[in-house]
Parts: sequence; structure tokens; C-alpha cells
Amino acid sequence: MTQGRRVRLPGVGARTPDLSFSFEGRPVAAAPGETIAAALAAAGEAALRQTRGGADRGMFCGMGVCHECLVSADGDTVRACMTPVTAGMTVERHRPRAAQARSSGAAAQAPWAVDVAVVGAGPAGLRAALAAARAGLSVALVDERKQAGGQYFKQPADPLPLAPDDLDTQHRRGRALAGDVMAAGVRHLRGAAVWSTTGGDDLLLDSPDGPLHLRYRRLVLATGAAERATPFPGWTLPGVMTTGGAQTLLRAYGVVPGGRIVIAGSGPLNLQLAAALVEAGAGSVVLAEASRGIRPSMAGVLADMAVTSPALVAEGLRYRWTLARARVPILHGMVVCGATGDGVLKQVALARLSPDGRPDRSRTTLLDADTLCLGYGFLPSIELAAAIGCELRYDSRWKHLALVRDEDGRTSLPKVFAAGDGAGFGGARAAEAEGTLAGVAAALDCGAAATPALSALRDDARRALARARRFQAALWQLYDAPVPTHHFADADTLVCRCEEVTLADVEAACDAGALSLGAVKRATRLGMGRCQGRYCAPVAADLLAQRGGRSPHPDDFFAPRTPLRPVSIGAIAALDLGPGSQDT
Repeated sequence: MTQGRRVRLPGVGARTPDLSFSFEGRPVAAAPGETIAAALAAAGEAALRQTRGGADRGMFCGMGVCHECLVSADGDTVRACMTPVTAGMTVERHRPRAAQARSSGAAAQAPWAVDVAVVGAGPAGLRAALAAARAGLSVALVDERKQAGGQYFKQPADPLPLAPDDLDTQHRRGRALAGDVMAAGVRHLRGAAVWSTTGGDDLLLDSPDGPLHLRYRRLVLATGAAERATPFPGWTLPGVMTTGGAQTLLRAYGVVPGGRIVIAGSGPLNLQLAAALVEAGAGSVVLAEASRGIRPSMAGVLADMAVTSPALVAEGLRYRWTLARARVPILHGMVVCGATGDGVLKQVALARLSPDGRPDRSRTTLLDADTLCLGYGFLPSIELAAAIGCELRYDSRWKHLALVRDEDGRTSLPKVFAAGDGAGFGGARAAEAEGTLAGVAAALDCGAAATPALSALRDDARRALARARRFQAALWQLYDAPVPTHHFADADTLVCRCEEVTLADVEAACDAGALSLGAVKRATRLGMGRCQGRYCAPVAADLLAQRGGRSPHPDDFFAPRTPLRPVSIGAIAALDLGPGSQDT
């Protein structure tokens, strides 16, 4: 990755890099509020950690899931994308067994109880918390990030360089919604990660204030989604990241990745990122869209979208006009089939997508690239729900696990609700409506009065949800590309990034009699890394199911294990888990 740069966000301004820290002994400038990953991206530092096999890795997901951006910061092993820079900080690349996290040394805290606990502060979580709080309940909103808004409303990091007078529409809506939530009396636990549950009506958290033991009467899971892994040769090179990771750099920190940028995948998020990068002044952008593009036969679909949500259609047209005016190539029916570089990304290979969902490697287009952004769909973050014991189902359309729930978001566990993309992919508008429905239902369960205002809120949310689902159904007729898993990989491609397990390793284990994901794990270590199989498990499960001539089943996947998120031994030891910890 060549050196990036800081740009002015609408209504926010450019961040001034007036802090300094060291990386590998070299001075690096940083702006207040930036994460280590954002500051290093602006400085052109792509390689952040080294694997046991000696390969370099860089920021990939940008949201704390993949653990590829591990660094040592003042002696602690941290995720660079989640850790703010401080002046004078000493940062080094993470090397195997080189850096260890310190004990938190936090004092034990007694359990704390609320009526409704909401996990996730994105569109669904904010709406659920607001509905429950306005019904008169005590509500705790838990989120691993410092800023409310999630991946969709993704807010500029504090401190803002200027007053937010003219933020874009998504920024404004997210900031206003978060403000309403705080005004309703919700306690927002920022930077707090849920890493376990004791099995009762409680959650165990690691927070900036120390370990917390949170009890609830009702729980709303709004955990969001992470981008799907799509292995291909070279996908682990520093400089290759998800579309969401690049969006975080730009929208939260005002950092444009350096050099020539290729965006590959399918869906409106890629289009939005391409337009945002052009508007921010990125020098070279190419968009490879796997779907075939808009065709005359889709006139009815476009009309349905325009009737259902004219504002979203207008926004999409604006993105396309931005790219057309900047002469950004949009290569329809093309997918990435390889990436090469000497330690960092230098070139991307694109191929025509065949009818069987695989790239046609007989004809490839080579593009020089310093940054490759991947967006081939999403996977719901169902780990906490699965650990609690909620019933799961396999969505064969999107090739992922989703939660079984009713129209109000109630899962198979009566006290647990789920809303938004963490339950099953549906988009931001649907997530907001689902969050409201879950928040209202949780409030009524806890004894809130069924007032006319609460009933009206629920009815409005149901109508909004129906519109959002109708729009989504039409949208995905436009983006009609097949969902890839292992289809872009060759024998030597790493399927498990953490443990460096190749597709050939997985197939050899299958040939030797490993017919389940657990058996493959035991034979190869697939899924035993820091991301706990979040990326590789769906890929391997689909491969196993295809070899067996059937569709995957929820039982084919790994059962989540504690800790669900990184936590220090000191934080675990400091928790009060004495008698009564599982009482309702």
C-alpha cells in the first residue's frame, strides 16, 4: 500500500496529524481520534503482523473480527483497527509469541441489573434501545466500538475537527438517532465487548472501566454482520481489505488508502465506496461488479424500487453519476481471481464470472493496484446467539447461518430477541424496523403499558419493515451474482487465514475420511485461530456439503466457545461469579 492521505469529510474537515508515535522505530504522525490502523494506513504502512509461517498480514476487516491487524502497543497485544493512538505510543508489528496482553488488574465488580440489555449499537440496536427506554424501562446498550452507529451509520471519530454542521445523510441520521437514545436515558457502554455468558440471564463484559457482569430481564441481540470471506490466491496480502474496512478508514477517520484502488464483489456497498473515494479525491478507482448490470428486462424491478424507496434509488443514481463523471470503469460480470505482490499488494487479476459461479481463468485482466477492497456479501454475527442456545437455520440463498425468530424478533429462547443483520441479512432500513419491533416486544414482556403510542410505534415499524423487505427483494434482482465460498480458490489458496490452512489441506482431510467440520478442524487446525472460524467455517462447511451432495445444516458448523472476544485473564479473574450469578 502506498502512502494514503487524510481528506476533508463533509461538515467535519480534515484531521490534523499533530500527534506522534513510533512504529517499528520510525516516527509516524497521527490525528486525535484515529486508530493505530488508520494512522498507519495514512502513512502507507500495510504490514502489521507476521504469521507463524513468516507471511505478512495487514488490516483486513477493519471491525475487530479477523485479528489480522494485531500489533504490540506499549507492550500490549491489541487490534490496531480498534485501538486509538496516544501521543508517544510505541507500536511494533506483532510477531509469533513476541507480545502478550497484560493483566487488567481491575477490581471485582458486583453484578449490575437492567430490564433490557441490547448488544450492538448499529441501526437495529439503537432503535431497540430507544423503543424500550421510551416505554419506561431501564436499558443498557453494549457495543465494542467507541461510537454509536455501527457499520451503516459509521460516525466520524471524536474529537471532530469541526462542528458537524453539514454531515452527509447517513452521518446525520445516525448522529440524531444516537442522540435520541442518550436523551431517553439509555446507558451506553462504549468499547465494551461481550465475551461470555454464565448460562443464566446475564452477560460478561470487558470494558474500559473494567470487567462487568450485566443481568437482564430481556435481551436484544443486534450484533450486525461481517463481510464474507472469499478466498483466492493472494487474498491475505497486506493491502487487501474488505469494502467495510476501507469505508471505516474513509468515513470514520477521513483516510483514503493510498495509490491505485480496485473494488471487487457485488452489491450497492461497493458502488457507494467507489463514489465516496472519487469524491474524496482518490486518484485511481476501478469497480469490478460480479453481477451482469442493469438490463432492459429489469424495468419493472427498477419501478418497484422507485415506488418503495425513491430516496434510496436517487442515492444510487447519484453514485453512478459520480462514477460516470469521473470515468471510473465499472466492469460487470467480472470477479477477482488473484492478487500478487512482493510482501504487499501490487497487482490484481480479474476474470469473467462463469455460469457455474467460478472465474474463467483462461482470460484474465491484470490491473496494477495498491489497495484491493472486497465486498462479496455478509455473514450474520450469530456467535453470541449460538452460545446462548438460540435455534439457528441455514439460509441457502445467502449461504450463511441465521436465527429462527418470529415477527417481533423473538428467538427460540423466550427472553431473547434478535434484530438486524446479526439475525439474517436484510439491510439498514429493515434493521431499524426490526429493532423497534424487538424493543417494543421486550418492553411489553417487562410490564410496560400497552399505550396507544407504543401500539402506533409497532404498527409503523411493521409497515416500514414490509417496505424495506420489498425494496431488498428488488435490489438483489439487480445484483444477481451467485454467492461464492471456495469457488475462487486454487489448491494452494489459504482458506483459514489464522492457521494458514490451504484448500488442498481441507480436501486432503476430506479424502482421508474427515466428513465433518469438526473432523477437518482436528486434522488441519482450521478454525482454531483468533477469529474462531468466523471466516473459514462457512467456506469449509459449503465445501463439505457439496462433496456430500446436500445443503449445509446448522449442526455442520462450529459451536462458539468462550471467550467470544479477546479478554485478559485479569478481567476474568476480577468478575464476581459467586452464588446467585444465574438467578433471574
